[in-house]
Amino acid sequence: RLWSDFLNVPLHPKSVYVIRQYLHDGDCNCLEAFGQGESLLQDPHCLEELDDRLHFFVEECDYLQGFQVLCDLHNGFSGVGSKVTELLCDEYSGKGILSWGLMPAWSDTGEERCSIGTIFFLVCIFGFLPLQDLQKNVYRLMNAALGMTRLTSHSSLFCPLSLGRTLGLK
Repeated sequence: RLWSDFLNVPLHPKSVYVIRQYLHDGDCNCLEAFGQGESLLQDPHCLEELDDRLHFFVEECDYLQGFQVLCDLHNGFSGVGSKVTELLCDEYSGKGILSWGLMPAWSDTGEERCSIGTIFFLVCIFGFLPLQDLQKNVYRLMNAALGMTRLTSHSSLFCPLSLGRTLGLK
């Protein structure tokens, strides 16, 4: 079961845009890199659909003051969110954009927290960590860094949120 199975809030049909490539039974496993997310909004069909949905809600406003963007930072949605804020900034330059960068709280199981350089050293020299874990940690770190940088540059205010002490980085 997914989180959306427990969502009891009725959403307007135009407020939900499904990314078909990254469904749980889609062609790709997951949206894990910043560049993947950013490239999704390079597709003219996707941009047109997003623009139509956005204009539908903007036209319903009597006095539009700004936008709030909630975006995961640890995966490819950081690229999607940064591209959306860039488009909002270009199209609605006089409006405020409040961006929330969301990071998961990883459980502390007593494992030692290492920097990426230390992890790379341990893997190369001693073979302690599987390469897949190293790759996931590097992706998480790079997605968060790129997402924070791009969201900050295109938002009026950027606020990272996490229940963990390390902004969700292992």
